[in-house]
Amino acid sequence: MRRWRGDRGGGAGRAARKGLWGLARIVSLITALVVGLIVIGILLTLLEANKGNDIVKAVLDAGKFLVGPFENVFKPDGAKAKVAVNWGLAAVIYAIVGGLIARLLRR
Repeated sequence: MRRWRGDRGGGAGRAARKGLWGLARIVSLITALVVGLIVIGILLTLLEANKGNDIVKAVLDAGKFLVGPFENVFKPDGAKAKVAVNWGLAAVIYAIVGGLIARLLRR
């Protein structure tokens, strides 16, 4: 059977790569959403948003859940500084790890 010039066989391998690329996109999207949520939480805290507002409360609660392991890594003076530093660290770590996982999936 004659193969086309660009066809090297491996249709299953090509399909698997496409699937991994799709998974990498999903990982990148989730990473962006997580980092974005944390950054919005930092901004809401620094700008002293009304914590009685349901949207603000939901964003801050979700952020607290995601930042849980990083909560007391640093203990600067002041609640705002503590949130900015520790939540910022969490956002950076999530961005790095999510980016590495996505890059590995694209290989």
